[in-house]
Amino acid sequence: MDRSAFGEAEPSLEEKREALLALLREVKATSAVLARADHATRQRALAAMADALEADRDEILAANAEDLRLAEETGLDAPRKERLTLNPGRIRAMADGLRALVDLPDPLAPRGEMWTRPNGLLIERVPVPLGVIAIIYESRPNVTADAAGLAIKSGSAVVLRGGREAHHSNAAIAASLQKGLRAAGLPEKTAVVVPWTDRELVEVVLTARGLVDLAIPRGGHGLIQYVVRTAQVPTLETGVGNNHLFVDRSADFAKATRIVVDAKTDRPAVCNALETLLVHREIAEAWLPEAGRALVDAGVELRGCPESVRILRAHGIPVREATEEDWETEYLDLILAVRVVGGLDEALAHIARYGTGHSEAIVAEDRETAEAFLAAVDAAAVYHNASTRFTDGGEFGFGAEMGISTQKLHARGPVGPRELVSYKYVVRGNGQVRGFRAQDR
Repeated sequence: MDRSAFGEAEPSLEEKREALLALLREVKATSAVLARADHATRQRALAAMADALEADRDEILAANAEDLRLAEETGLDAPRKERLTLNPGRIRAMADGLRALVDLPDPLAPRGEMWTRPNGLLIERVPVPLGVIAIIYESRPNVTADAAGLAIKSGSAVVLRGGREAHHSNAAIAASLQKGLRAAGLPEKTAVVVPWTDRELVEVVLTARGLVDLAIPRGGHGLIQYVVRTAQVPTLETGVGNNHLFVDRSADFAKATRIVVDAKTDRPAVCNALETLLVHREIAEAWLPEAGRALVDAGVELRGCPESVRILRAHGIPVREATEEDWETEYLDLILAVRVVGGLDEALAHIARYGTGHSEAIVAEDRETAEAFLAAVDAAAVYHNASTRFTDGGEFGFGAEMGISTQKLHARGPVGPRELVSYKYVVRGNGQVRGFRAQDR
């Protein structure tokens, strides 16, 4: 469905709309084929897709280089450029993620949920595929492989619409994935990339009732809200990560420093990175300079409340004064907001006001304080003495994830294979009726 399908001329937007709807109909038909595929077939497909990614590494890197060249020309900002960049290690990681899915249990396997009613009806609740899942995402081309793998593992076809900045990379990755699908005997239209980057075509996908069964946005706040507002199909909202770490007065200083540096600097452009550090006032003078120096040495810009500014500057550590906007911001960059708080209650109040329900953490040796924090914080993932960077499907043992859901209905946290299925009730009887009575004849 490229330009050659329309001759040499660039197709009009209306022609693209019609072609995209035709593609969605093909994917919908393919989803019925996949729904009947057994787990062994889906496992073979995932393994073949992983092999194809590694076999096509040079072609994928060449496509990514073209995207990076265009990113330079258009002035793409550093965080998005980092998310866009592929290298041999990241391609290997995509393949390894698919192979990890092979070994996970079948999310469509019956779970033994059955019961018999007094009238003799045997009722069983069984998992079923969602059908067609549409993923709308931005500049991370690894999402193309992760999303396709998760959808296929859970028996659903997938429509992938990445950002314009990653279009060549996504197309190359999808071509490799389709090779793997064909090798396993599954239709290549099980996983497709929308072939054009026109923003207007996103609306076609999001309003394709009867063709798309679920839409999942992955990206920044603007993209997520656009999908939620526009969609006429069900959506699973993945959220931005304005994540906090509270260092309690009982914290082990070395442990706290190691955790805060990792949470902020390991990959600052991802949604599970730390954005705000909250420090108990009783240890701020003793620990904050140590942490501030380690962060600045790692390239982090600090923005602090008046108390943290005073403490840090007294030790020669550069820090800007924070504004109200800083407490609300998901930086996705080497920037960290710092605030000194009076204790657990003030930390919880700050998180309740500014947090986005993604990932929140406490460093504390006092177990009672830690358990109070874990119980009180309303977030998809809460941590005690560990970095927020673990909010990730692979780290949770899911192989990969479609995103981190911050909503509470259907799925929350890393969305893995078990969260990508629905269910139906299978009812077995022996002639039972409800309304018919012999005396009514």
